[in-house]
Amino acid sequence: MSLSEHIRKGLEKRKILLMTHVVVGYPSLEANWSMLQAMSEAEVDLVELQMPFSEPTADGPLFVRANQESLSRGTNLDDYFTLMKRVVGECPMQVLMMGYCNTAFMIGFDQFPEMLKENGASGFIIPDLPVEEYGVLHQKSADCGIHPVMLCTPTNTPARLEKILSSASGFVYCVSRKGVTGKSTELNKETSDFLEQCREMTDVPLALGFGLSRAQDLKMLHGKAEIAIVGSALLRSWEEGGESQYREHLFELASARN
Repeated sequence: MSLSEHIRKGLEKRKILLMTHVVVGYPSLEANWSMLQAMSEAEVDLVELQMPFSEPTADGPLFVRANQESLSRGTNLDDYFTLMKRVVGECPMQVLMMGYCNTAFMIGFDQFPEMLKENGASGFIIPDLPVEEYGVLHQKSADCGIHPVMLCTPTNTPARLEKILSSASGFVYCVSRKGVTGKSTELNKETSDFLEQCREMTDVPLALGFGLSRAQDLKMLHGKAEIAIVGSALLRSWEEGGESQYREHLFELASARN
């Protein structure tokens, strides 16, 4: 099933979808699989699998540390794609590659979408690649049926926002505020106005991320966005209380989709 079809079908039974996040190799590949099994049981809709990178510029302190510790344990592309293929084969979520431009550049922009397709990903998120620099990636992705997910922020000018959204595919990653991941976000009129501004410029589903953490956050987004993204808060739950606290938090979030 295509990413667009998956989102459409999900929204037929839920008011908002839930996308989660895994830093591959942190705390370990075994822990990653426990997280992903919990996501399957909670019927999470989408998951970002992050390929760790030494300088994750869009990430806050928790994810920076997770990236660095994963790399220090030797996590590599083979580990990453082995896990991706297993998730695609055994879990119901749509899988997106999340990483930084250096990884795509090392693989090669021509080969990158093909490698994602071979391993079952439906799209990718590269936060440090400006829309002007996508070039061949857009065409190659379209040829492979892979969606390059664009990021937009409240600080984008209307002209730049329109340029980004005109290239959107699959869904748009709306960043709730300036800064990095991990800090809490208050969903206020400014956030609602930003989502409305995006909605006026594109028919592609809107996802909101950066700082969402509670079931209440998902409920406040009903009717305003199609996808809520929760990453750092779930990893923090794992670090504070292990798998049991992680599962409790995850299922609480999943229950807030309706």
